[in-house]
Amino acid sequence: MNQRLYIDVHVVQTVPPANLNRDDQGNPKEAVYGGVRRSRISSQAWKRATRQHFDAQAPEPERATRTKRITNELATRIETNTSGVNHDDARRIAAAMLAQLGLSQGKKAGDTAYLLFYGNAQLDNVAALVQNQAVDLAALDDKALVEALKELPVAKTFTTGHPTGVALFGRMVADIPKLNVDAAVQVAHALSTHETQLEFDYFTAVDDQNEKDETGAGMIGTIGFNSATLYRYATVGFAQLTDNLGGDTEAALEALDHFVDSFALSTPTGYQNAFAHRTRPSLVAVVVRTDQPVNLVSAFEEPVAAEAGIQANSARRLAEEHITATQIWGDAPLYNAASHTFTTSEPRTKDTAETLTQAFGAPVTFADLRTTLRARITTALGAQA
Repeated sequence: MNQRLYIDVHVVQTVPPANLNRDDQGNPKEAVYGGVRRSRISSQAWKRATRQHFDAQAPEPERATRTKRITNELATRIETNTSGVNHDDARRIAAAMLAQLGLSQGKKAGDTAYLLFYGNAQLDNVAALVQNQAVDLAALDDKALVEALKELPVAKTFTTGHPTGVALFGRMVADIPKLNVDAAVQVAHALSTHETQLEFDYFTAVDDQNEKDETGAGMIGTIGFNSATLYRYATVGFAQLTDNLGGDTEAALEALDHFVDSFALSTPTGYQNAFAHRTRPSLVAVVVRTDQPVNLVSAFEEPVAAEAGIQANSARRLAEEHITATQIWGDAPLYNAASHTFTTSEPRTKDTAETLTQAFGAPVTFADLRTTLRARITTALGAQA
């Protein structure tokens, strides 16, 4: 397989007043880019939102979990699968099984020192290793228990059968390299295409049980917020994704489809109840490249002016940057397509719609974009075979 096959996903999305991803002061995260302050949503926040979106649509065994409480999760499975073993015995067995991995222990008993990312089916398979002997193992003292379990392929079970989340986003365990999985996805921090200003919502809450002669609020506070048109970017290395899924091309195509869908439609949930900030993108463009991933954020180094119609002009700027980069560097993509909400029938979006067509071809529905992306990659892989 050609190792240079990358799928870039470019998104322009407008978000109303919101605080999707807060900093250590509780305010929306920001960054200076092009000499002005921008709204910023961290890559970690959008990766988690993406993972939760596709996990919510998958059966339980196909989901992934990231937790420090893996010992308790494994113990619960052992207890559920084996009659005659109580939870305390199951925890002893689970701790002894995981001890062979050499996981650093956290401050709280039974917790690891860091979050471990694993597939639920992988943990089910680890629990199944002792299903037929758990009762006998529970009768052993701690030293004999560790000895009895030392040959079980616990580590090997965690290195195969990766779920979509682990295959896409990888797993880093600094002190146990054999558990590491190289990420197939890179996600950029989302940035506003224009300058933003931090604002504050001063709110009060009235006590419903106030007496008639009582005045004033039962609680007061402030929440920082801003609003922004965001440029979001991610790229998928298809060869790495296929390798993470055991060389299964069909599984990799399915994982890619889930990622494109969930990255485009997910949203971090910070202060969601306070701001109801969920929106759909105004533009989703995919570009399949055979040279390297290309982030087009340079389109917005000069901030889009507020009076220019930020959403439409951000999409137009992105399309122009893609056209210019292709012409200058001569690295025409293998394939590109876009779904967007801009039409030539409206004067305010006519130029944007025409430029987007020049850059990415005639617009397609989001469902068709996903279908044609999969078909084009399948064709490219067939040509490489």
